[in-house]
Amino acid sequence: MIFNSFEFIFLFLPVVWLLYYILGRIKVPFAKGWLLAASLFFYGYWNPAYLPLILASMLINYGVGGFLGRNKGGTAVRKTVLTLGIIFNAGLLGYYKYFAFFMENVNYLFDFPVIIRDVILPLAISFYTFQQIAYLVDSYRLETKEYNFLNYGLFVSFFPQLIAGPIVHHGEVMSQFGDKKSYRLNASNISKGLLIFSIGLFKKVAIADTFAVWANAGYSSVDSLSFVSSWITTLSYTLQLYFDFSGYSDMAIGLALLFNIKLPINFNSPYKALDIQDFWRRWHITLSKFLTGYIYIPLGGNRKGPRRTYINILIIFLISGVWHGAGWTFIVWGAMHGAASMICRWWKLAGFKMNKILAWATTFLFVHIAWVFFRALTIEEAVTVLGAMAGFSGFGLPAGFLSYFPSINPEWIGALPFGTSATELGLVILLGLFIVWFAQNSIEIMEEQKRNAMLAIYTGLLLFYSVMQLQQVSEFLYFNF
Repeated sequence: MIFNSFEFIFLFLPVVWLLYYILGRIKVPFAKGWLLAASLFFYGYWNPAYLPLILASMLINYGVGGFLGRNKGGTAVRKTVLTLGIIFNAGLLGYYKYFAFFMENVNYLFDFPVIIRDVILPLAISFYTFQQIAYLVDSYRLETKEYNFLNYGLFVSFFPQLIAGPIVHHGEVMSQFGDKKSYRLNASNISKGLLIFSIGLFKKVAIADTFAVWANAGYSSVDSLSFVSSWITTLSYTLQLYFDFSGYSDMAIGLALLFNIKLPINFNSPYKALDIQDFWRRWHITLSKFLTGYIYIPLGGNRKGPRRTYINILIIFLISGVWHGAGWTFIVWGAMHGAASMICRWWKLAGFKMNKILAWATTFLFVHIAWVFFRALTIEEAVTVLGAMAGFSGFGLPAGFLSYFPSINPEWIGALPFGTSATELGLVILLGLFIVWFAQNSIEIMEEQKRNAMLAIYTGLLLFYSVMQLQQVSEFLYFNF
C-alpha cells in the first residue's frame, strides 16, 4: 500500500482518520493505540515478515532509551549500554542493507568461496534506524523527557513519515502525540493537509512518473545514448527524483496535518541553491541535520582545525552516500558531494565570490552530473552516460528534429529510445526546469495562500486529476533507501 493507490486514499486513510477522532473523543490512549496499530498494519501490508523486525527494534530501543534517560548506573555502565544500543541498530542496518555488498567485494578481492544469500531489504529500515539512534544518544545526554510507549511507538512508526521520512527527532513529535489537542478536529490543519497532500500527489503521478518513463528508457540502453539523448535521459532523472521525493515529502506533511501532527520540512527548493552547502540545507533537510548533529559535531566539527574539518566533511558525505545505498556508485556520489562541500568551504573562507547566476548554474550542473552516479547501476554505466553527455558517443538528435533544422547533416541524426516527439520532450523538460527554478514551492503555497473557494477548487482539481492517474501505481524512489 502506497500513498498513490486507491486502497490507501479511499479505504485505509478515511477509516484510520475517522476512528482516530472518534476514539480521541472517548479517550486519548484509545486513539493513540488505534493510530499505532494502523501504522504497523500499514508497514506490515508491504511484507508481514518484517513486522516483527520493526517491533523488536522499537521495544529494544525503547528499553535502552528508558534506562539511559533515567540516568541509572554509573558513567561506564551508561556508555556501555549506549554503545551496545548503537551496535544493535547499526548491526541490523548493516546485515540487511550492506552484508551482501560487503561479501561481494570480499569474493571479488580474495576469490572467497562464500555463497551470498539474498536478503530482502526491509522497508524504511534506514529511516527508523537513524531516528532511534538519535533517540538513544539524546537519552544518554538526558535530553529525553517521556517514556510513554504509545508516544514512542508513534514516533517511530507514524505511517505518513515511516517509509521515506522525514527523519523526525523525538523532540519534534513526541510532545504532539501527548497533546490532547492533537485528537480534536482542526479545520485549518485539515485544509492545509489536503492542499499539500494534493500538490504532492500531483507531483508524483502527473510529473515524476512522466519523467520516469524517459529516464528509465535512457538508462536501460546507455550504450546507445548520444549527446542529445543522454542529456534528455539525465535531465529526466534529475527532474523525476526532484518531483518524486518532493511529492512524498509534501504528502507526508499533508497526511500528518490531517492528524494535527506537524512534521519538519524536508525539502525546500534545492535546485534554487547557490552553492553545494545551500543545496544540502534544502535537500533531505532532516538527514543533513542528523549527520551534522550526531556525526559531524561529535567528530569535532570545525573545532579542531581546517584539516580535521575537511576530513569530517568528507566522512559525513561518505556516510550519506552509503546510507542511500549499498553500492560503489553511491559511495562515489557521496565522495563527489564531500569534495564539492570542502571546495565550497575553502572558497568562502578565502573570501572569493561568484555572480549569483553563475553560482546557481554551477551548483545545478554539479548536482545534475552527480545524480548520474546516483541513478546508474554501476560505475561503468555512469561513465558511459557521462561520456555520451560530453559528446564522445556522437551528437545524435531526436527523430523529427531535422524538420526544424533542414540544413543539419542527416548522418548526425540518432534515434531516441523514448517513443516521444522531440518537441514534446523539450517542452516538458523545459516546463519542469522552470517549475523547480522559479515557481513557489508547496510549503510556501500552503503557508501563504488564504483559504477560500478558489483554493478549494484548485485542491479538488489536483486530487481529481491525480486519482484518474492511479491505474498505473509506482513506488517512490526513496523507498529503495
